[in-house]
Amino acid sequence: MQFKQIDDTFLVYLEKGDSVVDELTKFCKDRGIQNGYLQGIGAVNKVELGSYDEQNKEYVRKKFTEDHELISFQGNIMLLDGEPFIHAHATIGNHDMQIYGGHVFNMEIAVVGEFIITKIHDKMKRTFDTEIGLATWDLK
Repeated sequence: MQFKQIDDTFLVYLEKGDSVVDELTKFCKDRGIQNGYLQGIGAVNKVELGSYDEQNKEYVRKKFTEDHELISFQGNIMLLDGEPFIHAHATIGNHDMQIYGGHVFNMEIAVVGEFIITKIHDKMKRTFDTEIGLATWDLK
């Protein structure tokens, strides 16, 4: 991993084999980033995406093992149980130009990963919403 900080913005370069969610979460913990916005592009594999089924209160998940372009990766960072939690969605495309997208559970860098994290200076957190079945923003 390489990174450069410019004011409250961090440019983070992940390398082949890095776990995107794990590495970005560790990066935030190590630098005290509790809240923020993130975006990225690159090439990934070992991807697991999901779509939330509100009626059953669970995610429908799909795994993609082969290499895909990471067309778009965006999300936010907010405290959950006192730790930075990354909530991200991604759009990926295969070599046939088929596109898939959803909530990101896992993905590894296949070639390169270029991410931008913008730190937000505030104390915000997620709390569990029993009606929805997810930890959601608590902006009080």
